[in-house]
Amino acid sequence: MAAQLARTLRRNSTEAEKTLWRELRNGQIAGHKFRRQQPIGRYVADFACQRRKLIIELDGGQHANDSPERTQFLNAVGYRVLRFWNNEILKNLPGVLQTIASALAKQDS
Repeated sequence: MAAQLARTLRRNSTEAEKTLWRELRNGQIAGHKFRRQQPIGRYVADFACQRRKLIIELDGGQHANDSPERTQFLNAVGYRVLRFWNNEILKNLPGVLQTIASALAKQDS
C-alpha cells in the first residue's frame, strides 16, 4: 500500500517538491543520496537520505494534522526530520539548501 502511494505522490509532485528534488537528486549536496517519496513504516517521507537517517518534509498543509505523530514515529525509528514550508522552498531555496547541508555536515562530525 505504501509503495503504491509513493508512486502516486511521485507522479503528482507539488512545485516545491519538484524544485527541491532538482537540487537533491544525484548526490548534489556533498554526495549525499536522497530518495523521494520514500515509504518508512506507515508513512511516506517526502525526501530521505538513508545513509544519514535524515528526512526532509515539505509542508503545504498535507502533513499539518499528523506532523507531531509522524515526526515522533520517524524519530523513534532513527531518523531526524527537517521541515520546510512549501513557500520557503520557492522563495528561499539557497537558505533551505544551506540548512540541509548543515544538518548533513553535523552528522559527519
